[in-house]
Amino acid sequence: MKLYHSPKAPNPERVVHFLRVKGKLDAVEVSELSIMEQEHRTAEYRELSPFAQVPVLVLDDGTCITESRAICTYFEGLYPEPNLMGETPKEKALIEMWDRRVELMFFIQFATWFRNAHPAMAPLEQPQSPEAAAKGERNAKSFVKRLDAHLGEHEFVAADRFSIADITLYVACGFCAVMRWFPHKELENLGAWRERMKALGFAG
Repeated sequence: MKLYHSPKAPNPERVVHFLRVKGKLDAVEVSELSIMEQEHRTAEYRELSPFAQVPVLVLDDGTCITESRAICTYFEGLYPEPNLMGETPKEKALIEMWDRRVELMFFIQFATWFRNAHPAMAPLEQPQSPEAAAKGERNAKSFVKRLDAHLGEHEFVAADRFSIADITLYVACGFCAVMRWFPHKELENLGAWRERMKALGFAG
C-alpha cells in the first residue's frame, strides 16, 4: 500500500496520526508531496486522485481511496485494534456523530476562514472572499465554545473514550495555528483535553 501525504496538512495528518495510534505506520509506503507547490494538481497525481485531494491511499491491487475518513475506515477494518471507531452500534454512532461535528462545524469552517484570509492561500483560492472568511471564522469560534462546554463534562470527545473524534479535533486545533489562533489556550476544558492528548503521546 502507498499513502500520499502532505506534512502539516490536516487531512493527511489525520490519517498519519490514526496509523500511529494503530502502530501500523510502517505498514504503508509514505510518499510526500507539496500542496503549496501544487504537486497535487499535476496530471500524474490526478490519475490517482481525480479531485486533487490529499491524502490518497493506493492499495496493492491499484484501488485508490481518497477522503481521510474513508481511509481511516479502511485501516480500522484492516487493523481492528486498538479500536478507534466504536465497538457497539451505539459507540459507532456516537463517535461518528461527534467526528462529523468536529469536521463539519469546526475544521471545515476554519479551513474556509484560512483559505479566504491567509495571503499564502491566494494562489490556491481564487478569488479569496473576505465574507466567506468572516463567516468561517465566526462559525468555527462559535462551535469550539460549545465543544468546550461538552468537554467540561466528558474526558474525551465521544462515547467517553478515546476515538478518531479526538484525533480529528487534535488535528483541527493544531491547524488553527496558521491563523495564530490557539483555542486550547483560550478555553479551559479544551486545554485540559489537549493535556490528556499529550499524555497519550500526542505532541504539544
